Amino acid sequence: MDCYTANWNPLGDSAFYRKYELYSMDWDLKEELRDCLVAAAPYGGPIALLRNPWRKEKAASVRPVLDIYSASGMPLASLLWKSGPVVSLGWSAEEELLCVQEDGAVLVYGLHGDFRRHFSMGNEVLQNRVLDARIFHTEFGSGVAILTGAHRFTLSANVGDLKLRRMPEVPGLQSAPSCWTTLCQDRVAQILLAVGPDLYLLDHAACSTVTPPGLAPGVSSFLQMAVSFTYRHLALFTDTGYIWMGTASLKEKLCEFNCNIRAPPKQMVWCSRPRSKERAVVVAWERRLMVVGDAPESIQYKQLTIQVLLDRLVLRRLYPLAIQICEYLRLPEVQGVSRILAHWACYKVQQKDVSDEDVARAINQKLGDTPGVSYSDIAARAYGCGRTELAIKLLEYEPRSGEQVPLLLKMKRSKLALSKAIESGDTDLVFTVLLHLKNELNRGDFFMTLRNQPMALSLYRQFCKHQELETLKDLYNQDDNHQELGSFHIRASYAAEERIEGRVAALQTAADAFYKAKNEFAAKATEDQMRLLRLQRRLEDELGGQFLDLSLHDTVTTLILGGHNKRAEQLARDFRIPDKRLWWLKLTALADLEDWEELEKFSKSKKSPIGYLPFVEICMKQHNKYEAKKYASRVGPEQKVKALLLVGDVAQAADVAIEHRNEAELSLVLSHCTGATDGATADKIQRARAQAQKK
Repeated sequence: MDCYTANWNPLGDSAFYRKYELYSMDWDLKEELRDCLVAAAPYGGPIALLRNPWRKEKAASVRPVLDIYSASGMPLASLLWKSGPVVSLGWSAEEELLCVQEDGAVLVYGLHGDFRRHFSMGNEVLQNRVLDARIFHTEFGSGVAILTGAHRFTLSANVGDLKLRRMPEVPGLQSAPSCWTTLCQDRVAQILLAVGPDLYLLDHAACSTVTPPGLAPGVSSFLQMAVSFTYRHLALFTDTGYIWMGTASLKEKLCEFNCNIRAPPKQMVWCSRPRSKERAVVVAWERRLMVVGDAPESIQYKQLTIQVLLDRLVLRRLYPLAIQICEYLRLPEVQGVSRILAHWACYKVQQKDVSDEDVARAINQKLGDTPGVSYSDIAARAYGCGRTELAIKLLEYEPRSGEQVPLLLKMKRSKLALSKAIESGDTDLVFTVLLHLKNELNRGDFFMTLRNQPMALSLYRQFCKHQELETLKDLYNQDDNHQELGSFHIRASYAAEERIEGRVAALQTAADAFYKAKNEFAAKATEDQMRLLRLQRRLEDELGGQFLDLSLHDTVTTLILGGHNKRAEQLARDFRIPDKRLWWLKLTALADLEDWEELEKFSKSKKSPIGYLPFVEICMKQHNKYEAKKYASRVGPEQKVKALLLVGDVAQAADVAIEHRNEAELSLVLSHCTGATDGATADKIQRARAQAQKK
C-alpha cells in the first residue's frame, strides 16, 4: 500500500494533496521565466510572456518580444514590442491582454496578438509614472489599479467603461508600500496596502487603518498578501514567518501558520479543488513551494457558463467545435450557431491573401439569411481591416438599409449611401445622408449630386423652405427655375422685409423672374401688388389709418367706411374692378355703417348692375325691414316673389306668383304660409292651381 500513497502529502488534519504532471509544456523558451513579465489567464486560458530587457543588462537596440501561448505551451502569437517600457501584464475576463506601460498607457491585444485599442490612466499617472500595477476582475468587468511614483493610487473598476478614480492619500507615505492588492467589498473596488506594521484600506471616500484579528505579535512588516478569486478570503505573510488567513473584510481569522521562513516569497496565491469546500494558500520561494490550509469555503463557485466556453472556443478559432457544441445543446440560433458564424465571418475578412470577391462569396454562401447575423457588422470589421471594397460587397447582402447607410457614410461613400437611402423609402434616412453630404462636399458638387436624385432634391427643398431660405434660392438659380424664384421672392417680400421700399424691390425681382418664366399673369399680378402697396402707403400718409397689407377689396371697403367714396371709385377705376364687384363692396360697406340715406342715394345713382334683390337681402340681414321694402318694389319680375317673401309680404308674393302662373313660385309662397293668418292666401293659391288645371 505504501507505493500508492507515497506521493501524497498531508494538508491540515483531514486532507492530502499530491503533485503530478498533467502534460508537458510545448514551448521552447529561450530565456528563464524570471527574466520575463508573465500573465496567465484564469480557467486554463492563454499565457503571455514579455521578454523584458528593462529588467536585465541588454543592448538598447534589442527590442523585447511578446509571446502568447496556450495553457499547454502551444505558440499562438509572437510580436516585437515597439512601444514603451511595460510594468505589468494581465488578462481581462474577455481574454484580452492588458499591457500597462510606465507612462500610464494601457495597450490591449487579442488572443492572437492583434492590437485592439489603447487608453490612458490619466495625466497624473503620466506625470508621476507607474511604479506598479494590478489587473483585477470584479462582477463589473476587468479593472486596472496603478501605484504612481508619487505613491498615490488610481484605478478603474471596468476598462470596458473607463472611469478613473483617484484614491485617497495615505498619511505620511513617503515610499512604496511593502505589498498591496485590490479588494472588492459591497460592489466597491478598494486598495489594501501595507506600510511597516500597519494596514490601510482605501476606498473612494477615505483611508482607514485596519487590523487583522488574532494576528501573532511581533510583526513589524507585511511582506506579501493575496486575495482569493472571489474576494472573500485574504492571506498575509509577515516578516515573522507567519501566514495569517482570514476573511477579506478582516473581521474573522480562519487560521495562522508559522512556516519558519522569513524571506519574502516570490508569489502567494489561493487555490481550491473544484466543488470542494477545502481551500489553501500556495506560497512559492526561489526553490521551495509550500501549501497552507485548511480554510473551509461555504460558497459554491460558478463554473464557466456555456456562453463563456463558446466565446473562448471562438477566440481560439475553433469554429467547427463550437458549432457542434451549439447543435448538441440545441441552443437557439441567435445565441449559438449564428453568433459563431458571425465571428467566423469577421475572421474571414482578415485573410488578405484572398480576393474581395472570393471572401464575400464564401461568407454569403456560408451565412445566407441566417437569423441574427448582421452583414453590416461584418462589413464594419472588413472596413476596419482596410478592405473598403470588400465592405461594400458585404453590404449588398445586408437587407436593412438603415444598417447599410451609416457604414457607407463612415467609409466616405456618401453618394452610394444616398442611393441606398432613397431605395429604402425612409425619408429620415435620406435627410441624414443629405446633411452629411452638405458638410462633406462643396456647394457646387452638392447641388450637382441633388440634380441627379429628384427625390432627394425634392426633400432637400422642403427642408430648405423651413430652415435655409438662402440655400433654396441658390437651388432655384442653379436650375434656372424662374417660376419658383418668383414665388420665393414673393414670400421673401413679406417674411423678411419690413420697409415698404424693400418689399417693393423684392416684388420687382419676383416680377422679373415671372417674365423670364413666361408667366405674364403672375408678373402682372405682382406689378399690381407693387402699385397697391405704393398707393396704400400714400393713403396712410394722407388719410391716416391702416391700409398697408390690405387686399384690394378691403382697401376699397376701408375707404368707403371712412367716407372717402370718390377715392374708392378712383381706386376701382385704376385697378379695373368690375362694376358688379364695386357695387357689392359699396352696398356691404354702407349697410355695415347703417347709412341708409347714402345707400338709397347710391341705389338711385344709376341702374344697379347687380339688381335690387341684394339690397333687400342686405337690409334684412341688418334687421331693417323698412328699408328693405323700399327696394323690394324695384326688384325685377323674375326675383319679385323672393324679395316680397324676404320682407314678409306673403299675400302680395302670392298675387305675383299667380300672375306669373309659375308653379315653382306658387310652391315657394305656399311653403311660407303658416297658421291661420296665411290661410286665406293658401286657399287663394290652391284655387289658382285648380283653375290652371281646368284650362
